[in-house]
Amino acid sequence: MICDELLTSHPGLGSYRVRDLPYLGASATASSGDMRSVMGLLFRRVARRLRRTATAVALNAFPRLLPPDLTAALAAALPNCLPIAIGPYHLLPGAAAAPPAASTGSPATPRPRRRAPFLWSLREDAWPLLPQGFPDRAKATTNSGRLLVPWAPQAAVLRHPSVGAFVTHSGWGSVVEGISGGMPMACRPFFGDQQMNARDVARRWCFGKAVASLLAGEEGVRMRARARDLQARVVEAFEPDGGSTSNFHKFVEMVSAPV
Repeated sequence: MICDELLTSHPGLGSYRVRDLPYLGASATASSGDMRSVMGLLFRRVARRLRRTATAVALNAFPRLLPPDLTAALAAALPNCLPIAIGPYHLLPGAAAAPPAASTGSPATPRPRRRAPFLWSLREDAWPLLPQGFPDRAKATTNSGRLLVPWAPQAAVLRHPSVGAFVTHSGWGSVVEGISGGMPMACRPFFGDQQMNARDVARRWCFGKAVASLLAGEEGVRMRARARDLQARVVEAFEPDGGSTSNFHKFVEMVSAPV
């Protein structure tokens, strides 16, 4: 099927399928509705303006996260801009608290078909969409490790040693926060860039799969090791002479320079 074809003819996109493109995948068609056209129009307008007017583009990434071919393609697409990786943004000085998200974790290896303890952050206005009685049961089972809350400090949760995996819609901000916490992920993309990000987690960095696989067995151990390797790169990037630190100072100098 054409949706499964790799984009090998497009520089930097050879590891993605047609279905992974923003607003073109099956999941986007089913869930994003009018957001597709609105967001697509917004991104096209931003892309046109960047090429004409931007001096630099700050990326919520860190050196060595994106592959060389994608980095080169980005530089070629923005010939008048300087793409600068200064992320993860939430680790920058003065960064705001992270947005809520859903995460699952366990300090122990679960038995087959065992219900893993979880912390699920979900806006309270969405709770009526859950199965009848689920919110009450989740609130009543706090002592057993199952908890539903309207908000959680995501970045701090993902750094906690008792958390075993991260269930996410795979928006880029959440993926980068998961990487910063050394956290393997179970991705459920819906629209926008989420499909591409989920494919990176599963295929490029190889630390994402079903929750049971993340929490148990040899495969889970391997994925957690790969996640920790990426986490170590984040730490390296924010050393005093690290890539993100140097790029951040460079970016501040550029935007502070007199016109």
